[in-house]
Amino acid sequence: MIYVKLGNSLYEKQGIHVISSIFTVENGITKVLLIERSYEPYKGMWALVGGALYNNEDLVVGAKREIYEKTGIKDIDIYLSNVFGKVDRSPLMRMVAVSFIGVIDSAKVEILKETMSTSDALWYPIDKIPNLAFDHVEILNDGLEMLKKKIGESDILRALYPNGFTIPEIQKVYETVLNKQFDRRNFRKKLLSLDLIQDTNKTKNFMGNKPAKVYKFKTGNIKNKSLL
Repeated sequence: MIYVKLGNSLYEKQGIHVISSIFTVENGITKVLLIERSYEPYKGMWALVGGALYNNEDLVVGAKREIYEKTGIKDIDIYLSNVFGKVDRSPLMRMVAVSFIGVIDSAKVEILKETMSTSDALWYPIDKIPNLAFDHVEILNDGLEMLKKKIGESDILRALYPNGFTIPEIQKVYETVLNKQFDRRNFRKKLLSLDLIQDTNKTKNFMGNKPAKVYKFKTGNIKNKSLL
């Protein structure tokens, strides 16, 4: 058994950040939620949603607490993404960042514009991101890659369409997030073959076209398959 020697300065003044890249799709544009910091370090700069983990919290609990405190968002599913551990990533002390990603329908939530530690919050298109605090540009880019992976092999987009979607609707989202065009027939065939969605036996119009079948995501991940 290995014991940590108490009083060793190499173990002191360290902490953990829990940082979340929260994505949405608005009118065919992929966006991420950013908050404007109202205190130092990086006062006045934009950042991803997050903060320091309490020493009595599990990672997911802490990440969701930070999301709620800084944006007002509740009941969001988040997914572990990566770990960032550069020694100097925070100017205050050694802070290791654990990152998460999540997807939400921005039209269904009301974002807090100001809190005790933020002075604003906005949905930014991913191709128009301002300078971000800390190493959040790196975390965001990594989170976007994780999102691209997740939408090809899981039901992470369920939050955008809790009541179901047509194939043309969901194809537009995939193309927007992946920045890639799909042949309509091939996309439909591939998506159905993944056993990721199921028919609801309902129909609706999409963009003025004739009624199309409405599908919904099944729960869980695809095993040994991918849309990509």
